[in-house]
Amino acid sequence: MTRTILFAGGGTAGHVYPALAVAAAVAEREPDLEPVFVGTEGRLEGRLVPASGYRFHHIDALPLPRRPSLGLFKLPAALRTAIRRCEEIITQERAVGAVTFGGYVSFPLDWACGRTDIPLVIHEQNSVPGIANQFAARWADRIAVTFPGSAERFRQTERVSVTGNPVRADMLNLDREQERAEALRHFRLHQRRRTVLVFGGSQGARSLNRAAVASYSHWADPSRVQILHAAGRALYSEAASAWERARAGGEGPLVRCVDYIDDMRAAYAAADVVVCRAGATSIAEISALGLPSVLVPYPHATRDHQLVNARSLAQIGAARVIEDDELDGRRLAGAVQPLLDDQDERDALGRAARAFGRRDAADALARIVLDVVGKHQTSGVRT
Repeated sequence: MTRTILFAGGGTAGHVYPALAVAAAVAEREPDLEPVFVGTEGRLEGRLVPASGYRFHHIDALPLPRRPSLGLFKLPAALRTAIRRCEEIITQERAVGAVTFGGYVSFPLDWACGRTDIPLVIHEQNSVPGIANQFAARWADRIAVTFPGSAERFRQTERVSVTGNPVRADMLNLDREQERAEALRHFRLHQRRRTVLVFGGSQGARSLNRAAVASYSHWADPSRVQILHAAGRALYSEAASAWERARAGGEGPLVRCVDYIDDMRAAYAAADVVVCRAGATSIAEISALGLPSVLVPYPHATRDHQLVNARSLAQIGAARVIEDDELDGRRLAGAVQPLLDDQDERDALGRAARAFGRRDAADALARIVLDVVGKHQTSGVRT
């Protein structure tokens, strides 16, 4: 008989893709265990999860307002409603366990698991745990973390395992050398130029966009450089207009500016150096692939966790870091240019990044999930 295990991880690609990677690993190891997702319909998971072939239950979940506002008064009632809905889903699906990946979408399912006494595994992607995971850790059966230093930030250290951050199998199977030429053709880029991939996550990043455009006149030999820039859907028009003005002002590198890159696999294949935020999923992907990077941490991340993420790589020589308030076009070009000029330097960063990455993270987390579910079903008590 097919059993069901519930997954929640949504709001951003950084939560959704690791959840999908673990769901695939669980299904591969235990074919009679069906992953079913819980999330918000209007966010990214509402599109990506069904497209990946998984059933999807919609809940109404509200983010915690960062500042005092009317939304704060709506939160308790909305949370109670979302928890009750998750309890209904647990009963309806006869779920034997749940896996959550942090954030406000996960919290109602976390709480429902505590109330219905089904096994729960939580995964913390960032170096500094978020509020939802810190709270759910009190009753979670196991806690998986990406960064070794995160373990000490949980009181329940005996239940913490370092797994790394799960990366999709199709990304792990990327052969950059083999697929580079086709990737460059896909993005209409030159075959012989060095490629800088710039992106700010699924929402884009205005400061990163502005610095990329401002770098136009600061490259030592622009005829050897090209930039693939994903500006974000909401910010694309602004960035595209800025690039047009930059081109009119003088000579610079070849630029391809797009709103969003659906095929990040091809983008990584085309890239020689990556410039991006220091979100956990971006770090997991570029480190698993051994890509040299310049990281610009998002300055308003909860408890500055992106800066901590980035420094974890910088300390082992796996990335360069520019803080957001120090970022401009000259500084960006100055950090990337030496990497484009020096193959040995790129290779050194790439090797260090690959050593940091955990290519087996999805499988490691899947094994933990199956162990927790198996012990619970055998003993009838939570592990």
